[in-house]
Amino acid sequence: MKVSIILASYDSGHYHGGCGQGPDALMAGGLADALKLAGHDIDVHDIGRVSDDEQAREIATGFAVCNAVSGEVRIALDNGRFPVVLAGNCLSSAGAVAGQGADAIIWADQHGDINTPDTSTSGFLDGMALATVLGLCWRPMTAQIPGFKPIDPARAVLVNARDLDPAEKDRLEKLPVIRAECPGWAGAAEKLKAAGASRVHMHIDLDVHDPEELQANRFATPGGPAPEQVRRAMCGMAGLLPVAGLTISAYDPAFDAKGEVPPLVGELLVDLLATMEKS
Repeated sequence: MKVSIILASYDSGHYHGGCGQGPDALMAGGLADALKLAGHDIDVHDIGRVSDDEQAREIATGFAVCNAVSGEVRIALDNGRFPVVLAGNCLSSAGAVAGQGADAIIWADQHGDINTPDTSTSGFLDGMALATVLGLCWRPMTAQIPGFKPIDPARAVLVNARDLDPAEKDRLEKLPVIRAECPGWAGAAEKLKAAGASRVHMHIDLDVHDPEELQANRFATPGGPAPEQVRRAMCGMAGLLPVAGLTISAYDPAFDAKGEVPPLVGELLVDLLATMEKS
């Protein structure tokens, strides 16, 4: 398969800070080499710096990253390549969704990311990332992302979210978002298929994993699936649904002293692409 790896190395508006170091660390850990060994044609594009203003607000920088990601994803698709975005922040998926023209999303994350400015107690932009993709907030900003259209909540699957604020729990009770645990991937995939999903974006925040099995960053909540469970669920859904793009986010190598994350991400991607080629 022809694959474009797109690096978006930002964390909370900071270039190469925190999880913004994750994309380069995954590449240094042999991700591209693993995909090449599996027979894939790989090219790599780095969005680089989106602003030279170190004092720029996180919000402005975050959406500038989305704009850049959207353009790179569109170029990849126009060239017949499957876009894989390696991002520091979850919000980058809004750019990937826009560039891909996605009409459905699979969101694997220990957090709900479905706060809005009205409900967030921290103001953390990434805690509003899925809400942004679903058109629940930051509409003037997403309107500036080329190709962005909000995804219907009925075409969203939230996988293994276990660290939810009260406001997020309340919102998820009212929205038709499909909730799933990794072992229940087949039922979730069937619901998404029945909802008419034709271009699915898959978002994997690496802190979805059980930190006892794999710790990707400082936001570690006990419980969650093991790497093989995540891999089985994502591959299973990719075998049933038309996945047209992928984002992998939130890897901070400072919390991975043994370098365990890159090879596991490589295994996930190799299996995922193989599944897509067969489906």
